[in-house]
Amino acid sequence: MRSALPKVLHPVMGRPMVGWAVKRARELGARDVVVVTGHGADRVEATLAGEGVRFARQDRQLGTGHAFLVGARVLRGDGDVLVLYGDTPLLTLGTLRDMLADHRAKGSAFTILTGELPDATGYGRILRDADGGVARIVEEKAASPEERRVREFNSGVYLMDHRAPALAERITADNAAGEYYLTDLLALYREAGARVDAFRLSDPDEVMGANDRVQLAQAERIMRLRLNEAFMRAGVTLLDPATTSIEDTVELGQDTLVEPGAILRGRTRVGRGALVGAYSVVVDSEIGEDAEVRPHSVLEQAVVGRGSHVGPFARLRSGAVLGEDVHVGNFVEVKNSTLERGVKAGHLAYLGDARVGEDSNIGAGTITANYDGVDKHRTDIGRGVFVGSNSTLIAPRRLGDAAYVAAGSTVHEDVPEGALAVARGRQRNVEGWSLRNWRRVTDRLRGRNVFLTSWVESRQDVAKE
Repeated sequence: MRSALPKVLHPVMGRPMVGWAVKRARELGARDVVVVTGHGADRVEATLAGEGVRFARQDRQLGTGHAFLVGARVLRGDGDVLVLYGDTPLLTLGTLRDMLADHRAKGSAFTILTGELPDATGYGRILRDADGGVARIVEEKAASPEERRVREFNSGVYLMDHRAPALAERITADNAAGEYYLTDLLALYREAGARVDAFRLSDPDEVMGANDRVQLAQAERIMRLRLNEAFMRAGVTLLDPATTSIEDTVELGQDTLVEPGAILRGRTRVGRGALVGAYSVVVDSEIGEDAEVRPHSVLEQAVVGRGSHVGPFARLRSGAVLGEDVHVGNFVEVKNSTLERGVKAGHLAYLGDARVGEDSNIGAGTITANYDGVDKHRTDIGRGVFVGSNSTLIAPRRLGDAAYVAAGSTVHEDVPEGALAVARGRQRNVEGWSLRNWRRVTDRLRGRNVFLTSWVESRQDVAKE
């Protein structure tokens, strides 16, 4: 990977690759999940700390058999043992369920998940016996020309009965590399007279590993399209699935429309009939039924009520809560604030640490000045309030119901219910100011402000110092 981040922590559709393996094990009903860690163990264990798994440290990397043995020694119970890998995130729950059912139906002791490729170069090959069982696995470097022509390959995913931990203790490192190979378990099972079978994948992409950034991007693309297909089959319209990224933790209601380039992440929930506009980013947020998030908007830990409109080019930050039928327009930012039913903030406003009552209107350029350099303060705006354009509300401040703030005001006192606040200097027009002042700089202006230069020159005959 050429990265400071351990390989298995590189994400695919928002989840670390090793997290997909843990998720599949949990979905399959595993009673005990042990993650074997080695390189970057502290970071891997910290990332999975809340997943309810246990860890086994492989302090020395002595091969796959050794890694298995380290984990098997701490397994609880005596059930079947499934081996998954931290860098193969595409393996589906359906495949694992079918493999488990086949394993038990046949009474197998050891089942290998295999696939078939026109050219299996690089993989260990599956060699079968006369009864169709698996006789052995031969690695490519040790395979004969005839064996290399075998198209069935070993994925490395194994399902074994309760004897696996004990048999693994008998694996030796008697080979050229001096390593313990998990594939040696196959021979140990056969020596015990046990049945060894293979379960063949229908889609070899499921066991594709991600060993560099190119393969990581390929896994991301496959997983993205797979998830998007599931959303569409559940009644969601994606106008361009190839450019739409929706993580598997997201919930989308039927008849939701998601436009191209949108990204939905984390614990996001979207109600029926909602719209998520092109190139919007929605993270850990809730969007109500029939609400619209218009293009290029960003929502982070926000709530948008039913029938509300957000954007385009709006930003809802953590703690932003919009009631029903609220309109937040272009270049409006809301943070840690509640906008109740029917509030309108059409454009170019900042509402931080505030409550805005029902049916209030926030004019363009309005801001709540919530930070004094040390502490944050709240602004409370009542129902039916009109705040004129380009006003500043210096918190802590309260505006009563039906109050009116004249445009351009800097409000530094509370406004009573039904009152008009005018907090701005009186305008004074100074006649002839431009002519008297700009005549002195006409030469410097020449060529840079053609209109002003010509205007001054045209009034030379009437101007007096």
